[in-house]
Amino acid sequence: MDANQRKIGALLSYTSMGITILVSFIYTPVMLRLLGQSEFGLYSLIGSLVGYLSILDLGLGNAIIRYTARNRVIGDKASEARLNGMFFVIYSLIGLLTVILGAILYGKIETLFGATLSVTEINKAKIMTILLIFNFAVSFPLGVFTSVIQAYEQFIFAQVIGIIRSVMTPCIILPLLLWGYGSVGMVVVNTILNMSWLLINMIYCLRVLNIAVNFKGFDLGLLKEIAGYSFFIFLNVIMDKVYWSTGQFILGMVSGTVMVAVYAVAMQLNNVYIMFSISVSGVMLPKITMMVANGADKDALSQLLIKIGRVQYAIVAYILSGFIMFGRAFINLWAGSNYIDAYYIVLFIMIPITVPLIQNVGIAILQAKNMNQFRSLVYVAIAMVNVLVSIPLAKVWGGYGCALATGVSLIIGNVVIINVYYYRKIGLDIPLFWKNIIKMSRPVILSLVFGIIINSLILQDTVLLLACKIMLFSILYLFWMWVIGFNSYEKELLLSPTKRILHTIRRVCGVSCYD
Repeated sequence: MDANQRKIGALLSYTSMGITILVSFIYTPVMLRLLGQSEFGLYSLIGSLVGYLSILDLGLGNAIIRYTARNRVIGDKASEARLNGMFFVIYSLIGLLTVILGAILYGKIETLFGATLSVTEINKAKIMTILLIFNFAVSFPLGVFTSVIQAYEQFIFAQVIGIIRSVMTPCIILPLLLWGYGSVGMVVVNTILNMSWLLINMIYCLRVLNIAVNFKGFDLGLLKEIAGYSFFIFLNVIMDKVYWSTGQFILGMVSGTVMVAVYAVAMQLNNVYIMFSISVSGVMLPKITMMVANGADKDALSQLLIKIGRVQYAIVAYILSGFIMFGRAFINLWAGSNYIDAYYIVLFIMIPITVPLIQNVGIAILQAKNMNQFRSLVYVAIAMVNVLVSIPLAKVWGGYGCALATGVSLIIGNVVIINVYYYRKIGLDIPLFWKNIIKMSRPVILSLVFGIIINSLILQDTVLLLACKIMLFSILYLFWMWVIGFNSYEKELLLSPTKRILHTIRRVCGVSCYD
């Protein structure tokens, strides 16, 4: 059942992403034009600023998944109930701390951005800050149930909820924007929807999964062990916030909301790129935890890293190469000419982040082995360097400076240092991994060559022509991957859904004809 959950969950992940991207094609350009560049920049700026409160999670979300999965292996329901109660109490205290720190942050809004924001923008910023603080404060304790759902590998339910949310959000927000509610209205809607999904997750855990919560008998020894495990996950959370939010924060102080808006569009595209990779590896942590608990050796883990990494590379390399060829025209048509600089900002980050994206199963292996300490310390150190370098570069080159600092930091920390660590300390077969990736790069290079030819033959970029270019490029990419890239497992992975659909059609037609 869990294997089916993983397979269907991964399939639904891509279905969810496909729907999200499709909705984004329609929703985002309308939203950008209704809000205006400055208003969107303000919305993104405050979201990234208050988003720093998310680091108060302290890495406990991953701890819930790991320790709940471990309890499932040994079948200890009593320990699991005490664990849930302990996490709920801890997160409730974190929610209270969020309100206190949020109040301090609220009082600093004018000090931080008074030089670049107008009085009206400052007032809107304060309202959005209050709403987002409330959102985080409530999300922490209720988020326990979201992590439990993942630990129980209920990926189908989680992805269906995600799909519904992706569709509902723009359907509610766009009418409000048309009525003039602006960025504040967007934050109100997102807060209400977030609370709704969290409550649905809680009900699902209590009623369907029959999750028990026991607030008595906390295991202090276990709490100490969890704290040691979570601390280094916490450092990773800090690193993520520094990498993906600090640029907007710095630009908000030195450049204003217009540059923040451009950078935010670039980060939105970068986040979509990241989603395509983690939707596969994101369902693997419980399985890897169980493999480690059952004594899986380094060869088995290496083969898993290579197996999932190849699939991830086939996906992200398609997106990267396609974006290199057609991204500039896409941004011009989608977001508008005012956001064209986002193309170059995205490339500064998208190219180096490709490596950790195809190796993020390695992160799950580190977490399952409780060996995430070194990686966390390295990433935090590199993130701090990123901040220090971004400030002077942003003053000179704006968004380009922030993106350049982030890209170089990714290469040093996430590519060079972590690969050496995987190989020398964890025992993963990194040379074999890269032999596989280099072999799979041949069809990517051929596709880029054909993409250049397509662009040279079709010079104009209307929506229809761009769609035709992308479709032709996609066909060529799939052809070359099939011929010289995919192995038998990957070909079967691609054919399997098609076979199921054809089988279902034949069965339905057979019943219909018989009737």
